Amino acid sequence: MNVTAVNGARVIDANTTASLLSQVLWITTVGFGFTAFGAYIAPASLGVGYMFLILVNFGLIFAISAAARKSTGLGLALFYLFTTFMGVEISPILNSYLHSAGGQTVVLEAAVTTGLGMALMAVVAEFARFNYVKASRVAMFALIGLIVVGFLGAFVHIVHPGMYAWLSLIVFSALLLFDFMRLKDRGAAYGPVQMSLSIYLDALNIFIALLQIFGGGSRSRD
Repeated sequence: MNVTAVNGARVIDANTTASLLSQVLWITTVGFGFTAFGAYIAPASLGVGYMFLILVNFGLIFAISAAARKSTGLGLALFYLFTTFMGVEISPILNSYLHSAGGQTVVLEAAVTTGLGMALMAVVAEFARFNYVKASRVAMFALIGLIVVGFLGAFVHIVHPGMYAWLSLIVFSALLLFDFMRLKDRGAAYGPVQMSLSIYLDALNIFIALLQIFGGGSRSRD
């Protein structure tokens, strides 16, 4: 990795950053391919296994980060296993759209918009100049708030689903931008697998939010 010093700071060579960005985008794209495969092979009903699958995926997030520090190959294998399981996890959401009138168009529009959004955020991150570290902390607090509201919303109506989808879109779009800026600034310190995991999770949640927005916010997990 080529690194130069500017006013005492370490600056990653532009070629290294471009190479890392290319790796991350490729890994993330293949990951979404595995997600589509997972959704395709998912059983019609997950039943009680749904909560178990959520716990497994949650554990895999930590396992990927730990494994990637020791072996990129192992981290990558776990990442693709995770993205496959995520496809199974979100299959009830996808099926609720795919089996409804006009639902296939909604899924396609959400997927295309997510891809275009990722490209846009990557470009913005290249030219943006602000303290994204502080901004990302605010976004993380907002994310925690969304999680709390989402959990409570399972028992008590707090926020309209459409409003919640818009808030999710805003928060995860911000996190996606900050992750691209982190990749540009010090992505080599994390490695391609860990950066891909962060960007994949941002993009997946953007995709789900767009599904709800384009679909009128009326669908929910079965």
